[in-house]
Amino acid sequence: MFIPNIDDYKIILASQSPRRHYLLKEIGLEFEIKLKEFVDESYPEELIKEEIPLYIAQKKANVFHGDIDENEIVITADTIVWLNGKILQKPKDPDDAMRILQELSGKCHQVYTGVCFKSKYKKFAFTACTDVYFKKLTYAEIDYYIQHFQPMDKAGAYGIQEWIGYIGVEKINGSFFNVMGLPIQKLYSELDDFINDKDI
Repeated sequence: MFIPNIDDYKIILASQSPRRHYLLKEIGLEFEIKLKEFVDESYPEELIKEEIPLYIAQKKANVFHGDIDENEIVITADTIVWLNGKILQKPKDPDDAMRILQELSGKCHQVYTGVCFKSKYKKFAFTACTDVYFKKLTYAEIDYYIQHFQPMDKAGAYGIQEWIGYIGVEKINGSFFNVMGLPIQKLYSELDDFINDKDI
């Protein structure tokens, strides 16, 4: 790992997302997964856009207060899909996934991720935004995706790294990996700053 002094720390990822596990492993980060049994992910109703995942990521980190050793850094994250002034949540069932994907069809939406680092003595959080442009999807294309892939555990009912991303996403502005669940380049840079006290 190229971040100076990172070997002095034990990195804890408080997420069960396989996409986040994959992305952190791909940059060579060694980490342990630690989850709290229940984290309240509610947020004040006046929050909008990037304010929401930023608030929730910090809320997830705060549950570790008093449970972090001297050499530990906890990483938490939250990702939302934002369209026409509202959040598109994870689908409740296949019919809900169909409704969500039909809503995204032919439009541009935003994916916001909030990330928080928390150590024993300090905390830092940041956000990233990606614009995602979907072509007009047919009913048959959406149905095929729902039947053959895993939209149910994903905000906005889709994974950009899956079939629907290949055939449906016309272009993006911003980090591709942010849409997967972590803005990994920004995380790498900000983690370097956090560990080495650069402008934090």
